[in-house]
Amino acid sequence: MTSPQGKVLSLRDVEFKWTGNGFRLAIPELSLEAGESLFLHGPSGCGKSTLLGLVAGTLEAQRGQVCVTGKDLRSLPSWRRDSLRADHIGVIFQQFNLLPFLTMRENVLLPCRFSTTRRARAIARHGSLSAAADTLLEALGLELAVLHARRAMQLSVGQQQRVAVARALIGAPELLIADEPTSALDADARDRFLELLLTECRQACSALLFVSHDLSLATRFDRSDSLPRLSAAHVAGHACAP
Repeated sequence: MTSPQGKVLSLRDVEFKWTGNGFRLAIPELSLEAGESLFLHGPSGCGKSTLLGLVAGTLEAQRGQVCVTGKDLRSLPSWRRDSLRADHIGVIFQQFNLLPFLTMRENVLLPCRFSTTRRARAIARHGSLSAAADTLLEALGLELAVLHARRAMQLSVGQQQRVAVARALIGAPELLIADEPTSALDADARDRFLELLLTECRQACSALLFVSHDLSLATRFDRSDSLPRLSAAHVAGHACAP
């Protein structure tokens, strides 16, 4: 089965349980269209990271459909889920997960080493991989003339974060998922980062699923919702508070 036409992401009647701790996450319905941004919030322990794992295919739901670009992840073997994630999903991690001894450009180009699809898109749009990486880095406000040779470990937190966004966006994946990426930033840096992220997603027509506990961010997105409202999430038999 496939997700509804035009949906980059579609979850229906999804259920996941962690064995041993009583956690249960149930999502009756959730969807995202191309170019749409969704802010999803909720308190710690309500399953935000679990949901992202299901969407990325690193976790497998026990029931229901998790469809990305029309393909139901539950119907795919693990190697096909890995391939789909590499081709169609960009991830912005809370801790960025850059390789410290690689340069900015080398970190940004990592997805193109694992996905011929994203590699081909990047080359088709920009003429070369290096041009694709440099265009994204410059659009995100990183001065290549000064920073091009620096390793990731030599960059500031704000610079590392922008490199992580460029890495997620390279090759125009249909879906971006972001796990609390602003938690370490002050208010000014957070606002600049969100503006850049949302602008780049709109230009690439990438759907964005952004999870955070910071409700002040919600108005910047096309839609916002609460994970406890969307789900029947329980830890040790007690519902999470909104």
